[in-house]
Amino acid sequence: MTATSHALIGTVIAAKISNPALAIPLALASHFVADMIPHWDEALERKEKGLDRVFIESCADLLLGFALSYTLIFFLFPQTNLLYAFLLIIVAQLPDWLMAPYLFLKINAFKWAYHLGKVTNREVDKPWGIVTQILAVSLLVSLAKIF
Repeated sequence: MTATSHALIGTVIAAKISNPALAIPLALASHFVADMIPHWDEALERKEKGLDRVFIESCADLLLGFALSYTLIFFLFPQTNLLYAFLLIIVAQLPDWLMAPYLFLKINAFKWAYHLGKVTNREVDKPWGIVTQILAVSLLVSLAKIF
């Protein structure tokens, strides 16, 4: 999934679960569960785009995720502590953060994270890979607001 999707999922976890002992492992597990949903992300087309473009798009995705997460907190979950939400967003994205040094810099110490990501990812090209993310995250946010 995109960093934006993982960020929004981490935000919902922060908004609904105040106990960090429960929320932190849940945010980490959410990454792998979310990646099992067929999805698109910037790295799917990395051979055609080149790593420089994937890096720039990934950074833009990361910034969008934080902006949308803040917006979600501001409008739907204003009681959520921003630092706590930031922590859970980072944890929800952590497997991708750990994969990045191998993907972009070929640092072999992070190759395990890259291979783990390849095992759990269910990639689908655009537009359906984007649609599945929007639907999954929208459903999660809606349920969080209702309950």
